[in-house]
Amino acid sequence: VQLQASGGGFVQDGGSLKLSCAASGSAFGGYAVAWFRQAPGKDREFVAAIRWSGGTTVYADSVKGRFTISRDYTKNTVVLQMNSLQREDTANYYCAAGRPILSEIRKLRAYGYWGQGTQVTVSS
Repeated sequence: VQLQASGGGFVQDGGSLKLSCAASGSAFGGYAVAWFRQAPGKDREFVAAIRWSGGTTVYADSVKGRFTISRDYTKNTVVLQMNSLQREDTANYYCAAGRPILSEIRKLRAYGYWGQGTQVTVSS
């Protein structure tokens, strides 16, 4: 599975952005797709994930209620809608695909396929 992330950019505090993760080479069926982010000097951290089959979603506490992850069957794409963005959300965002069990869905090691990062910068 090849993943292509897009949609990053600059936004003011309180604004919104939509990130997309498109798959090529294989469909997402049977996979979970997740977004992780990494700020300068910090570890990569889990943001949100969705199971392609069934649509189960999981969120980090820091983004719950502000971010929404969803799937677009027609485009074989996973979308991360980010609202009420804060400066703390500034990071390079990565999408990933894997087949984790639910208890592992937040863990980096559960994902074997990664896209390139897309930078999100939130300014005050």
